[in-house]
Amino acid sequence: MNKAFVRESESDADDDGEEPVGASSLPAGAKNYLTPAGHAALRAEFEQLVKVERPQLVQVVSWAASNGDRSENGDYIYGKKRLREIDRRLRYLTKRLDNAEVVDPVQQTNLDQVFFGATVTVMHLGADAAVDVTYRIVGVDEADPATGAISWISPLARALLKAREGDIVKFHSPAGPREMEIIEISYDS
Repeated sequence: MNKAFVRESESDADDDGEEPVGASSLPAGAKNYLTPAGHAALRAEFEQLVKVERPQLVQVVSWAASNGDRSENGDYIYGKKRLREIDRRLRYLTKRLDNAEVVDPVQQTNLDQVFFGATVTVMHLGADAAVDVTYRIVGVDEADPATGAISWISPLARALLKAREGDIVKFHSPAGPREMEIIEISYDS
């Protein structure tokens, strides 16, 4: 059979509807809320891929294809695979940016409650020593738990939403039920 009709490997499939590994999906019917900084970061990644990385890679693949035998041409094979990855990421970013709703935390009017974009300082209560931790409630695409940026759809953020300073919030973590007290709420950009 001609190689043109055979898929080289199952990982080469173009999964148009599938999100990238590690990406969090939004609940059905939910909007893709983003902070202005998160939207700018997604837009910058999109622009970098479209204007810089993809054109350079197309040039390399074109050069590799002109060298002749493509079956053992590593530059060509790797380049084509990387082009598929970039195109898949571009489709994903396009969908996310098209469905994005930018919410500026600075323009929040109800400053005494926790909503999207809030920076919340909490004191974890329990058997161990009380610890103050600060979380920022952000969009799914900009969440980074290591820096305290948690997605608005995460269980912790859902527990914090609509709480006020001084409220005790109960949260079911993987380590078991926890309680935390809201110490401070702020809305910074």
